[in-house]
Amino acid sequence: MNNIHEDSVDFQSNSQEEKQQPSVQSVLSRGSQEEIKFTKGQAGHSDDECSTDLEDDIFTSSRRLNLSPSDVYLKACKQTGAVPVSCILRHLDDAILDLNYYGLGPLGAKALAILLKSHGVVTHLELKGNSLQAEGTQYLMAMLFENISIQSLNLSDNKLGLKGAEVISKMLSDNRKLKSINLSENDFSDAAAKCLAEALKNDFVVKELDLSYNCICDAGGEDLGVMLAENIGIEVLNLSWNHFLIRGNAALIAGLKVNATLKQLQLSNSGFGRPEVQLMAEVLQQNDTLVLLDLSINCVDDEAVRLLCQGLATNETLEVLKLSHNPITKIGAATLLRTVKNNMKSALEEIDISKFFEEQNKSIMDFFQALDKEGTMKVSTSAFRKAVKEANIPLDQQQLGWLVRKFDKNCTATIVYSQLTELS
Repeated sequence: MNNIHEDSVDFQSNSQEEKQQPSVQSVLSRGSQEEIKFTKGQAGHSDDECSTDLEDDIFTSSRRLNLSPSDVYLKACKQTGAVPVSCILRHLDDAILDLNYYGLGPLGAKALAILLKSHGVVTHLELKGNSLQAEGTQYLMAMLFENISIQSLNLSDNKLGLKGAEVISKMLSDNRKLKSINLSENDFSDAAAKCLAEALKNDFVVKELDLSYNCICDAGGEDLGVMLAENIGIEVLNLSWNHFLIRGNAALIAGLKVNATLKQLQLSNSGFGRPEVQLMAEVLQQNDTLVLLDLSINCVDDEAVRLLCQGLATNETLEVLKLSHNPITKIGAATLLRTVKNNMKSALEEIDISKFFEEQNKSIMDFFQALDKEGTMKVSTSAFRKAVKEANIPLDQQQLGWLVRKFDKNCTATIVYSQLTELS
């Protein structure tokens, strides 16, 4: 036996063949052969040939022969032609199974699905970058109908496309336990977004959904907006790095306006400008659930900040606001800080406007390092106050005091800037 394929075994009841079975350890000892993480998946069938048959005969024989989960997996690999992955064998008793970039492909996904169909230990399954495609995803979705433990699933960067979205949507339409699903980087179009949005309209189980880095445009944004208006479960939604324009973003904001559960919304690099920000400000005036809003890498300028502040002036729940890498100058920064300070009920604890520091040709770290001549990674609050004034940042004494307290929350008169990666 010269390769891992040969380490797999044909599990028959014939006692002579059972004596020829290699131990699980023999596969683990050769694990280095498949521990290399690949970018290409194992060869499988075309999408048109997809089958959700998860080899029920394996479970019949496993009960008869009292096979362990590891033996079930090896038998599944033998029957599907998949290469056994020693990482799976080593972590069968772990709640988190991290198989990111293991090159499983459709066949590897089928063998894994056969194992997990009745294995109730894994709660968090990481499968990023495994070239699963629609076929491999179909096996996994069939498994999820019977698995009773998996609550979090990462399928990002798996070339799923529209067919993959359709397969996932069928599962989500009858979802009973999956609380978190990452579908980023899968070339999802508007059609894919429509499928997923329809499936999630009435879902109340999924709490976290990541659709970032896809190709969703205005039409998909409108469908997702309708979903937001009707969904009563999602608390964390990442739609960053898609291709929304005014129509798509307006629909999303309209959905947010009536949504009562969303706590975190990420729209980084999503085409936000003044019109969208004005709509968002109207939402913030009445919204009492959103605690994090990410609008970084957009077109939010000083005027847009002024519009946003109309919502921030009365909002009592938003805790984190990310506006980094927007064209905000010291005027916009001062407007933002002044508005938050004047709102006595504001919950804002973290504000990222690091682009403002870049306007001064300084990153936040550079700003503090310039004050820290001895490299202690600490700066006194008095030195910080003086530096801000010398930089001509238009903050009055009260506004500057508010900013210092945000940096020095424990009132030690010292800012440990090594812990500050953003303005918080």
